[in-house]
Amino acid sequence: MIRTMLRLTARPGCESVVEAACRTVAGQIAGLAGSLRQDLLRDADDPRGFVMVTEWTGEAALRRYAAGPVATRFAEAVRPLCVGARHQRVMREAPGGGSTIYVDVELTVPADRRAEFRRGYAEVLARMAAVPGYLREELLYEPGTDVHHIFAEWRGEAEFHRWIGNPAHAQEEAGPIAPFLLDIRRRLFHAVADPGSSREARTGREADVHRTTDVLVVGAGPTGLTAAVELARRGVECRVIDKLAAPAGQADKAIGVHCRTMELWEEQGIVREAMDAGIWLTGNMVFVNGVETHRMSWELPGLPYAHLGLPQYETERLLTQRLATLGVRPQRGVELVSFTQDDDGVSAVVATPDGGTETVRAKYVIGCDGAHSRVRELLGLTFSGGLGRFPQLFMLGDVDVDWDMPDGHLLRFLHETDGRMDGMLVCVPLRGERRYRIATLAPPRFFAQTGGQDAPPGFSEELAEPTPADVQAALDHLAPPGTRASNLRWSSVFRISHGIVDRYRDGRVFVAGDAAHLHPPAGGQGMNTGIQDAWNLAWKLALAVRGVAAPGLLDSYETERRPEGEEIVGRAVRMAFTDELDRADLERQFLQEMSMLLSYAGSPLVGESVADPDALRAGPGPGDRAPDVAGLRRHGVGHPLRLRDLTRGTGHTLLVYADATADEKALTAAAELCADVQRQASGELDAYLLLSPDARAPRLLAPPAVVDADGAFRATYGAAGTALYLIRPDGHVGYRSQPVDGDGLRKHLHLVFGGAR
Repeated sequence: MIRTMLRLTARPGCESVVEAACRTVAGQIAGLAGSLRQDLLRDADDPRGFVMVTEWTGEAALRRYAAGPVATRFAEAVRPLCVGARHQRVMREAPGGGSTIYVDVELTVPADRRAEFRRGYAEVLARMAAVPGYLREELLYEPGTDVHHIFAEWRGEAEFHRWIGNPAHAQEEAGPIAPFLLDIRRRLFHAVADPGSSREARTGREADVHRTTDVLVVGAGPTGLTAAVELARRGVECRVIDKLAAPAGQADKAIGVHCRTMELWEEQGIVREAMDAGIWLTGNMVFVNGVETHRMSWELPGLPYAHLGLPQYETERLLTQRLATLGVRPQRGVELVSFTQDDDGVSAVVATPDGGTETVRAKYVIGCDGAHSRVRELLGLTFSGGLGRFPQLFMLGDVDVDWDMPDGHLLRFLHETDGRMDGMLVCVPLRGERRYRIATLAPPRFFAQTGGQDAPPGFSEELAEPTPADVQAALDHLAPPGTRASNLRWSSVFRISHGIVDRYRDGRVFVAGDAAHLHPPAGGQGMNTGIQDAWNLAWKLALAVRGVAAPGLLDSYETERRPEGEEIVGRAVRMAFTDELDRADLERQFLQEMSMLLSYAGSPLVGESVADPDALRAGPGPGDRAPDVAGLRRHGVGHPLRLRDLTRGTGHTLLVYADATADEKALTAAAELCADVQRQASGELDAYLLLSPDARAPRLLAPPAVVDADGAFRATYGAAGTALYLIRPDGHVGYRSQPVDGDGLRKHLHLVFGGAR
């Protein structure tokens, strides 16, 4: 028996048509000689993903179908309805030696327990990444039923049977979904060459040239996933690869999601899911030698979102799911080997899980591949001033802590002798009863195990895991008396490095996140800074791919982000072994840590034109984050709007303000300016007329008029008379003027859209 599994990704809005086409061809296949089975499966993580399953008596029957009219009509029917390449896997249900195998586990997941199953399944995926021989898997389901399929790929049959033969695996890896595995059907298949294809079978050694894409994203962590989501939202084709066969497990350092990152997630459409999966971090407390020295509430008025506690594996899950809705799935187990670049693009050689290689031709490459970045290595980037490493080893653990401490607070315990810090313990609350992620100095025996040698940065695979006794000893030394630890879920030893590369760009290749800068964990800056890198770069890269970007637009990525990275690395190093306080202005320090004060004021890509030095003084300056305001009214809408409702999207937003002093001539000129700059921006710009409540509404079809009913925009942005603000796609002020300066705006837009026609 031979099976085929054909994966299709429907274009947005075409899902029902694709499903109907698949069901039609399934009925036609059922009448063909040698056909045994025809099923349609849906991707549980991608609402646009379909998998057509057929089974045949042998290769001859499959070959007749592939060369016949049914297959031809089906291909013609779905081609305009789908995006990306049609990917078909062919496999045989028979012994096949040491080749790649596929394991299909069929199980039942009742509708009322699907949320429970998905939570457990996410944890199983993380655990499986460490299993030898395991490559990847996908979760599929039969539409209209409770039947699900876990379809896994393994390097070979021996490795699979070695794992399955270990009784402990059920608890170690599959434990979180064990209740659903009591009644399953398991089938094992061996990969074979597609007999219905004219392409010769691969040996696993030759290169598969050429696959093309607009942007190759190397690394499927938060930075790479953010870049891919932003590119895909703008219709840019991208391919995401990651050398890990599955997402990283629980051993990650990033927990805190900054307030500004939450704003970005609102724009990306995942903020609700993040809030549901996380826990609010409501404040912090600092103790020095057992005495409380500081307590601060982080629930400040005016914040768009509070500080969220969310493990990095959850962040990656949410971003991966969002990316799947845009038709992109990270390709895991695929590792960058080398690349060359020329005036038109980059040719990258990647190693595939089957031992072969492929050449990917891309217009641009983004290296988001972490602390041990291959992209950084191939570019020859160096850390300015060298890569710094703290001499200490640290241990990390996920543990329950029994003590009398306020919920939701990050707790920092320090011990000092003669003014010198010689002990530290940081406890970050996680979702769950009394559950914390703790970080502290590792016991001396771990350093002794290194032989005094310089251990590599990141998590150590060579050193043993810290024990519950190690955690309890740290609590006994630094936490309040009587504190007890229990239920140590996992632990690890790690070393902290810090530094920033000399440049963020080399031709058509960029680095972002930990590939560009390494941080101590103080303040939780690393992940959030990487997400901000991707947020800044992606909209510029999308314009470049479409050929409408000004020549210097991509240079502004390094100009804007590297100074920010340099400042954050320096601040995190200074804070790492202190009580972490700037007591002169605690609120400002918190807002700075949360990226709410982030500004690109020094960028050549921002500007202003004001007739009076005091004009717009109360508003956000060029390069500043554009704050949200409420209370806006639009005709025909029965509820107030937020400014975010106007600026939300993938392009620039022009806001032209006018109060009662503006005459009809000024309003008509504003409308003409909006139409003119929209043409200049090749349609990548939305425009609105913001009117004070006493202003006369013009009889214009465009731009849309919105009333600042409560005066919130005027107060927050300092606008009076006539004024304009241009908001960039990343939510920062690109240009402003008072009064309206059309020529100044056009000159500014030429810095962004110089390539527009």
